Amino acid sequence: MPDLVLPTTSVHRSFLAAMDEFVAEGAEHTQTAAWIERHAPRWEEPQAFAAFVEAVRADALPATPRPERHVPCTTLWWVDGEDYLGRLAIRHVLNDFLLEVGGHIGYDVRPSRRREGHATAMLRQALPWASGLGVDPALVTCDVDNHGSIRVIEAAGGELEDVRGAKRRYWVPTSG
Repeated sequence: MPDLVLPTTSVHRSFLAAMDEFVAEGAEHTQTAAWIERHAPRWEEPQAFAAFVEAVRADALPATPRPERHVPCTTLWWVDGEDYLGRLAIRHVLNDFLLEVGGHIGYDVRPSRRREGHATAMLRQALPWASGLGVDPALVTCDVDNHGSIRVIEAAGGELEDVRGAKRRYWVPTSG
């Protein structure tokens, strides 16, 4: 049964296959796309992948250096044994950009495993993590035409606040 876990090297092969799927799909403007652009050539090497995993885990620590406009972020991977199925990011605080566009929580599921309920399960499992980080409620956004994400967010109790440009903005309770 899939579970949200901190990034781990145990899914190395499956993670690489998933990233190939995202590349074939033309993924862009997501954290996964940024990872691919920055790290993909070195991921084949186990030591480089291990360093990447540690860097992703360290991004949750407030003292970790990060690019301007980035905030501390806990990244969790949705895995089933050694199979990487997706990722979810919980941003600890909102800056102006995240308040308008990105929200507290972002997620993606590898293309070959979509439409199996993974995003819904991931978001539901992430809510206690977010609560533990002091995020309540969590802002979760999606494109106005992303009907799958609309269903996922609403299934988690998301209440639509408004639509700003191309983004729907929902507040999702994380406790109780």
